[in-house]
Amino acid sequence: MPKTRTANAVRLEFAPDSLVQSNLSGAAFTGDWLWVAGDEACGLDRLRRLDPVGREALRFGEVRDFPLADLLDLPGAPDEEADLEGMAVADGFLWVVGSHGLKRKNARPDRYHADNAKRLAKVALDGNRRLLACLPIEPDAKGEPCLVRQAQDGRRALRLKGDAQTNLLTRALADDVHFGPYMTIPGKDNGFDIEGLAVDGRRLLLGLRGPVLRGWSALIEIAVEPRGDQLRLAPLDDSGILIRKHFLQLDGLGVRDLHFSGNDLYILAGPTMVLNGDIRVFRWPAAQTILASNREPVRFEEALTESVSLPHGRGTNRAEAICDLPPALSGGTASWLVLYDAPGADRKEGEHTVFGDLLRHD
Repeated sequence: MPKTRTANAVRLEFAPDSLVQSNLSGAAFTGDWLWVAGDEACGLDRLRRLDPVGREALRFGEVRDFPLADLLDLPGAPDEEADLEGMAVADGFLWVVGSHGLKRKNARPDRYHADNAKRLAKVALDGNRRLLACLPIEPDAKGEPCLVRQAQDGRRALRLKGDAQTNLLTRALADDVHFGPYMTIPGKDNGFDIEGLAVDGRRLLLGLRGPVLRGWSALIEIAVEPRGDQLRLAPLDDSGILIRKHFLQLDGLGVRDLHFSGNDLYILAGPTMVLNGDIRVFRWPAAQTILASNREPVRFEEALTESVSLPHGRGTNRAEAICDLPPALSGGTASWLVLYDAPGADRKEGEHTVFGDLLRHD
């Protein structure tokens, strides 16, 4: 019998061969089913709600893997990590986005100085990182939600047009005055790095961990539409604009996750670089209404409120995923599920069980 944790603990029981385990970076619900993404895999896991243990708030298990290579023609190799960082459920689709950023090798304590110098100079791009896709959700014969390449009603899994080096988004940003100079800088060096995704109809908000510019964090607003067997960027309004930029005052923190709750947008924020620092949740009141009526290509938003500060460890317990619980799981009380990357010993049990938090909010 698993050990009992605190009353706000959410238990996630994975299997030895699960695609996602300790590197949680995204979460979304369809009813009693929890979808999770990780930044070191090329796929998603689905967990079923199970009876909780003791005083724990929720428990999920009976995991099933959904490799992306079974659902999409990927830009990179089938087993090359996609660095999935954001996800959202909307209109029968599960949306996912990769970081789109470059990576830099790290120094290692078992290497000579010269070797480590070469490692720090090596910058690479995994082709699947430049992925933005929608995946149809369809119940199987047992009524369990599954991700499929094509649903019976004609919905198809689609990704934004591109290849292992570029896609329509990175091409549109290549000459951007704010983000263009950062497209060749690795994400963990304050370079370009998508870590949040929120969906409102055909409008997508992409939250950037980096760059943070003079303390201002950024959201990129785009619209997409299916064209043939791919997604294309669509004009946001009659002017033909393809990208809007929203700079947010998050006290110098970068975006780690996004989600809409009612008319408001909640923003999980943390350090943009490899630092142990504050992790907070900010609220943008009436964001959906503001975004729907806005026609400015660039906006600055300071009217944010801080909802809660989350715990973090030294090199561990980095909150990277936040989403609303369905009312049936929350007992009618507005609640978030928060999941952590690099869970510490206090958030693990054995090799394949990790713990998130259930947090109440207004």
